[in-house]
Amino acid sequence: MFTRSLLVLLASGFWSLASAAESRPNIILIMTDDQGFAPVGKLGHPWIRTPHMDALHEKSTRFTRFLVSPTCAPTRSAIMTGRHPLKNGVTHTILERERMTLDATILPQVLKTVGYTTGIFGKWHLGDEDAYQPRNRGFDEEFIHGGGGIGQAYKCSCADAPGNKYFNPVLRHNGKFVKTEGFCTDLFFEAATDWILQKTNGGPEARPFFAYITTNAPHSPFVAPPANTEHFKKLGFGAQEAGFYGMIENIDENIGRLLATLEERKLLENTLVIFMSDNGMTGGGSGNPNKPLGKQADGTPMNFYNADMKGLKNSTDEGGVRVPFFMRWDGHFNPGRDIDTIAAHLDILPTLADLTGAKLPENQVEGRSLLPLLKDPKAPWEDRFLFTHIGRWPTGEDPDRSKFRNYAVRNQRYRFVAPDKLYDMEKDPSQTTNVAAAHPDIISSMTTAYEQFWSEARPLMVNEDAPMSTVQPFHADYYKQKKEVGIPLWKPIGLKP
Repeated sequence: MFTRSLLVLLASGFWSLASAAESRPNIILIMTDDQGFAPVGKLGHPWIRTPHMDALHEKSTRFTRFLVSPTCAPTRSAIMTGRHPLKNGVTHTILERERMTLDATILPQVLKTVGYTTGIFGKWHLGDEDAYQPRNRGFDEEFIHGGGGIGQAYKCSCADAPGNKYFNPVLRHNGKFVKTEGFCTDLFFEAATDWILQKTNGGPEARPFFAYITTNAPHSPFVAPPANTEHFKKLGFGAQEAGFYGMIENIDENIGRLLATLEERKLLENTLVIFMSDNGMTGGGSGNPNKPLGKQADGTPMNFYNADMKGLKNSTDEGGVRVPFFMRWDGHFNPGRDIDTIAAHLDILPTLADLTGAKLPENQVEGRSLLPLLKDPKAPWEDRFLFTHIGRWPTGEDPDRSKFRNYAVRNQRYRFVAPDKLYDMEKDPSQTTNVAAAHPDIISSMTTAYEQFWSEARPLMVNEDAPMSTVQPFHADYYKQKKEVGIPLWKPIGLKP
């Protein structure tokens, strides 16, 4: 059945006429790790080369003020549940506080109710213990690393397979470890492409698919294939910066190959492709904002570039939470259109549910469907407050001690950065002038709304008293499998259109 939004869109001529089944597009959500907003050529970056991201930008409807969380696991939980990370129990990225509550119904489970098959390829980072793993939460296909990054391990359950590197990592495929050959990003895209081609071979059991491609790149350590780093080193970048930008250009190449495959398979008219990042740009791999990094081809200095925004990853300023958000669906969404209304990670689940006719879980989702804006960027849209909290208070500390620390409130025009800064984001998007003294009423309304938000979130912070696990599941399961049956080599099937 069509949802009301789909019927309205059909009547307006915005959507192509189609049967109910055809109105449910395949969905590919590509999310990079720590890239942030700035390192995309079409978004103004002066030296990175991203021709395929640029082409995707040109063929997409873009939300120019799309906001996420300051760090990775919180954003991922908001995408999965449609609500703020603190309400999912995700108050950190490690120490058992990255585990997404088991009480939530999440995105793949919602899509499966309307016939989708679902796959994840890359980073999960919402719990490494078995009950929290994606294969037990609605994903039919799982090809992932563990922990928060390849090779990471902490004194808790959050840990990847032992000894892993970005080249030739051991990955988990549907619960079993496999050896791989190649660079991590290439592997995740190859596995996703294989799976997509398997699911689109036709036949009476063909179903729409949801492919969640979540690269660990360009998260540290800043390691990229040499072919992607050489020209940055020639420009004067150090190894770290060359690795950061090289990983992004490698992601771009993989996006290009994926889109070419979709085009060859004639899937683009019935596939929605979304591109985003999970938080603001990392500072570690993107240079020193106070020190030129050599010279560009025209002789001008190369300085740190963050699209004139204040803040990086782990910041409550705009640069810490603003990311690209491109939505390409050929013949359905208008290419080259910008939407300046603020939107957020918690809007993804309700948007996809609205698009596919899926029913939202009761008493969970607080985001909004973006379909009215996708139809008409000038559509009536009630302003709202979006809340950011860094979290990450010390384990064992009462979260209420951090209630008024490290938080921000954003509406369409203003960003309040606690405790005493207010910025007019329409007049001053770079946050150069604090206008708090002129608008005490705005700060008061934002603070009141934030206090209500906190009172709702506080009882849902379910991981605060969790003991640190003495078992790292990826380590334990890896050694057990290695002893009993060994670790087989994984090879992509290499299906062709």
